[in-house]
Amino acid sequence: MSQKLTDVAWNGLWKQNSGLVQMLGMCPILAISTSIVNGVSLGLATALVMALSNAVSSALRNFIPYEIRIPVFILIIAAIVTMLDLAMNAWMHPLYLVLGIYIPLIVTNCLVLARVEAFAAKNGVLASAVDGAAMGIGLALVLGVLGGIREFFGNGALFNGIDMVIPGTHALQILPEDYPGFLFAILPPGAFITLACLIALKNWAQARKSSVARPLDAVGCAPGAHAH
Repeated sequence: MSQKLTDVAWNGLWKQNSGLVQMLGMCPILAISTSIVNGVSLGLATALVMALSNAVSSALRNFIPYEIRIPVFILIIAAIVTMLDLAMNAWMHPLYLVLGIYIPLIVTNCLVLARVEAFAAKNGVLASAVDGAAMGIGLALVLGVLGGIREFFGNGALFNGIDMVIPGTHALQILPEDYPGFLFAILPPGAFITLACLIALKNWAQARKSSVARPLDAVGCAPGAHAH
């Protein structure tokens, strides 16, 4: 059971990463990833929604008629997102104002419904919760890395807006204060190009790992390799 959960988690974090492999949830990836704080905050909010919606949908899957499963799943997701939206408005209002419409739009994120339909509707509660959390955290990691790169080149700093999450803290200014900024990095085209580079890097790492594994397999399976 633990091995299965580990495989499910690794699948969501890396093998089937929503941003780098499945290419789902592109709207928040490209729109809100202007900083690490914004990207990771929305990613973690999505992870929480996915973990809860997967768990609830899995627990109720045997009681939901097949013909109306999609509307019911959407209703479950919408209820959880509404509670999250109200909680952030009450307890993290500055961050809530920055993320704006992208919190309610989690309901329409195709990644959330896709995991409920593809995984939670067919697996147990614990495995479904792990799958949702891993997929969401995988998205948060992509948003964080993407936001960090754009933020660094855009204004020479990291963790802008961290005081919205941890009051009293400040952004980390890396480049000199008079750095003029690279506007292209902050604009949407910069997000497309940076994401494309991250996808290419992942594909290169995957191809390199496969190329290293193939010669080892060939040596181990060579005719007469064990005949002495």
